[in-house]
Amino acid sequence: MKQFKEILLGLVVIAVFGWLVTFIYRYESNSRNKELEKRISELSPRRGPPETVEGLRQAIALYENQIERNVQEGAQTGVYWKILAIRLADKGLHNDALDAFERAIYYNSDDPVLFYLTGISAAKVAQDKIGFTANDMEEKARYYQLSENAYLQALKLDITYTKAMYALAILYAFELDRPQDAIVELDRYLQIQKSDINAMFVLARSYYMLKNYTSAIEVYERIASSTKDRNIKEEAFKNIEKVRDTMYE
Repeated sequence: MKQFKEILLGLVVIAVFGWLVTFIYRYESNSRNKELEKRISELSPRRGPPETVEGLRQAIALYENQIERNVQEGAQTGVYWKILAIRLADKGLHNDALDAFERAIYYNSDDPVLFYLTGISAAKVAQDKIGFTANDMEEKARYYQLSENAYLQALKLDITYTKAMYALAILYAFELDRPQDAIVELDRYLQIQKSDINAMFVLARSYYMLKNYTSAIEVYERIASSTKDRNIKEEAFKNIEKVRDTMYE
């Protein structure tokens, strides 16, 4: 009997101790939650967001005009940066233009024209790097990479943007020594701009760079047959002769 009482007393002590621990934990937890709620309330506008649907509607109505003004001001700021960037680029100040295009893109990242123009300015900056030092060459490569990325982003935003396609093809063919990539872009471009003679010349040159002489001749023949300009015809025929001479060397 005495042993039973001792066991019962031990169980009571354990239960009381467990209740006490739970009480203390809940008290501290509630205290922490209340402190957190207080901090959030102090940081939030008007001591916290509204909790009801009607309260949310009132808050939206209260701030809607200000939000709209902020959106309009942001859009207008983006337009100003775009205008500034274009004017700087027109004056040949492509380094400064790149900074302005970056700001314009910050305000309007869905505009493919901004990325296309960024690609042009980046390529111009790269071309101006003569390459006296290793650092110059690294800078040159970095700006060409920026140019390629910008054109690709423009095409990601608008897959039919022919100016970006052509600019990217020129970059591949003349600056990056990647004629195969140039051919891919030019094929896409000429599916849309079927009569662009300049693009055909670049395409023929790209085939020539790859030593695909048969395809190069076919493109030059296509040029000669699709133009009435005597000078262009003569240039195409001269290039055909050059390619054939190379084939049989």
